[in-house]
Amino acid sequence: MYDYSHGAGSSQSPAAEPRPTPRRRHTIHRLAHNVPVNDLDALLALLTPEGRALLDEVRDTDPARELAVATRLRRTHPAELVSAALGQARLRQRAVAKFGAEDAGRMFFTTDGVEQSTRASVAAYRAGRMSALGVTSVADLCCGIGGDAIALARAGIRVLAVDRDPATAAAARANAGALGLDELIEVREADVTEVDTGGYDAVFVDPARRGGRGRIFDPEAYSPPLSWAVAAARTAPRAAALKVAPGIPHEAVPDGAEAEWISDGGDVKEAVLWFGTAPGAVRATLLPGPRTLLGTGLPDPEVRTPGRYLYEPDGAVIRAHLVAEVAEQVGGGLLDATIAYVTADELLPTPHATAYEITDRMPFNVKKLKALLRERRVGNLTVKKRGSAVEPEELRRKVKPQGPNAATVFMTRVAGAPTMLIGRPAGRL
Repeated sequence: MYDYSHGAGSSQSPAAEPRPTPRRRHTIHRLAHNVPVNDLDALLALLTPEGRALLDEVRDTDPARELAVATRLRRTHPAELVSAALGQARLRQRAVAKFGAEDAGRMFFTTDGVEQSTRASVAAYRAGRMSALGVTSVADLCCGIGGDAIALARAGIRVLAVDRDPATAAAARANAGALGLDELIEVREADVTEVDTGGYDAVFVDPARRGGRGRIFDPEAYSPPLSWAVAAARTAPRAAALKVAPGIPHEAVPDGAEAEWISDGGDVKEAVLWFGTAPGAVRATLLPGPRTLLGTGLPDPEVRTPGRYLYEPDGAVIRAHLVAEVAEQVGGGLLDATIAYVTADELLPTPHATAYEITDRMPFNVKKLKALLRERRVGNLTVKKRGSAVEPEELRRKVKPQGPNAATVFMTRVAGAPTMLIGRPAGRL
């Protein structure tokens, strides 16, 4: 098996575009005037009439004016409440990217909850799959601030949302109420390993994948461990879904599970292990869409001479090890046995990869590349790499692109040799 993900990276002339911190602790954060605020105490204060009114008042506060606003409001409100409101306003502003302005402006967040919650588009997709499976009730274990529970309820599914962290559970409860979903969502503060899920059609588990030292890569070090989550999933009458890190090794996928990798807007967001669907199936799902590619068990594509077009498979396709399926779609092969770039002679439609027309190919040589870009008057330069030790920003500094034209440079390997391919997007067909 070749390494699909080795050395991936890219950067663009303008700018380029992260999850988080453990959810199992009370975070103390400091705002203007260094007043310490505990997530739970702050949240409970904000749920009072005075807290809600203050939240409305600071809703659109510019972070640059936060100190001045805090100073003014502390003349008529407790300092801790002002800090809590400003902190929540800041969290809501950050949450817009995941939940949209309308929902984020009404929801309540903990410091870690903003980072760790599921993006609304991904949660809605998963809830749609649950609904299509005939699920009418779900036990959402490790529910966080309720992102998945909200999506499930909006799909008409009754939800038991469980989290053992008091602040996180309080936020989930507040969010169910704020969005008018409290009749479908019951929030319980409890240890998920002690919750009876017998009365529910399905189970959804989102274990904590971060600890005090950062990301946890061993699924058995998740909280709760993957083995416990799998055992809980196998007891679900109709279906179950376990959210895991997208980097989970394929050999760690349990027997009888379907493995799905999901990307949104080209960014890989998560992997999901499904039970009660298609045992052993592998799929990549691209949002928006959804555009789903199912694995067919193809062998690795052969290495071939670079053609006119280069196809860059979506990250979910690469994580799912379905590059061979993309190569078959476009009648192509690999540039290198260890690199997930597909090359072909024709431009053929595929929703699972981005196509580029290649205009030039040269051995890795910064001076020659700089001269070529100067001759072509390229100032808008996108640099992508896979299988190269050179960082995109480092190359950009060296070639100093200038001019009105645009180009894309791929730093990669062709049949083992360090190579630069220059081209332009041919469109996602």
